[in-house]
Amino acid sequence: MHEAKFYKKEPVNKTRCVLCPHRCVISNHKAGICMVRTNEDGVLYAATYGELTSYAVDPVEKKPLYHFYPGTELFSIGSWGCNFKCTFCQNWQISQQKVATEHFEKEDIIRITKENNCIGIAYTYNEPLMMYEYVYDTCLLARESGLKNVIVTNGYISEEPLKELLPYVDAMNIDLKSFSEAFYREVCAGQLDPVLRSIKQAYDAGVHVELTTLVIPGLNDGEDINRIVDWVAELSPEIPLHFSRYFPQYKMDLEPTDLEVLNTAYETGKRKLKYVYMGNVSSEIGGSDTYCPKCGKEVIKRDFMSIDTSGLFDGKCKYCNRQIAGCF
Repeated sequence: MHEAKFYKKEPVNKTRCVLCPHRCVISNHKAGICMVRTNEDGVLYAATYGELTSYAVDPVEKKPLYHFYPGTELFSIGSWGCNFKCTFCQNWQISQQKVATEHFEKEDIIRITKENNCIGIAYTYNEPLMMYEYVYDTCLLARESGLKNVIVTNGYISEEPLKELLPYVDAMNIDLKSFSEAFYREVCAGQLDPVLRSIKQAYDAGVHVELTTLVIPGLNDGEDINRIVDWVAELSPEIPLHFSRYFPQYKMDLEPTDLEVLNTAYETGKRKLKYVYMGNVSSEIGGSDTYCPKCGKEVIKRDFMSIDTSGLFDGKCKYCNRQIAGCF
């Protein structure tokens, strides 16, 4: 097994993991809330180092990242485990229980990425930062190999580990699940403030950041959306924000989000943000294309992952020469 970083030894063979804000005190032969950082005789191990449950070649738009090399592909990898316990988890089969894995050395990931002509690697599916050491080591090798690194995360990580990782990260999609502390505590078993700090930390470090909010009727719609939009606009109105449609999953059996509710969130975002999108809906409904904030012309058209970037030229609107955030 691979020894973990970011932990402290405690009395009687216990360890305190400080990778994320939970700061779990872990007894001998036990694991933290994430299930994958395990204490063996006073040493903390990263049990999922190189152990993958899922891997695939994905369009970058699937992350979702709409402003990061649109129309290209990433080699996506994930393991199991998560430091949240979201009752609506869309990937609970791998995030909330231990499942069979296949081992990959970091060199294997680089080779497969290049063989498939992908621009880089996406660390995704479960919560990838719970296999921090493997992500960190692979990111370093990918950067040396001329590949991009993308992380899709809940953002619930301590400041120091994130600071060490960010110089090797090119883009992140971070879930901003709500702007309610009660929602984070009661529905996700986490806290809001560390997520907000991670978003700002990544943005300030120059990483391309996009955000996703899964809109759940009666739980994080309405005023919650207003507060999310206000906070993002204050950080930067150029940050793309994705509002995704909720469907019943895991322990939550509420009705799917009504399209009118999703559209209301979309329209609320557009009042203050330059780039707002709707996810988990068919392309006929709209909300997936990119428009120039200056002249209003369509610069990127998306149709079931078919991407037309003919409205872009060198990352700018070809009609008025306005820079489109994140595009190159």
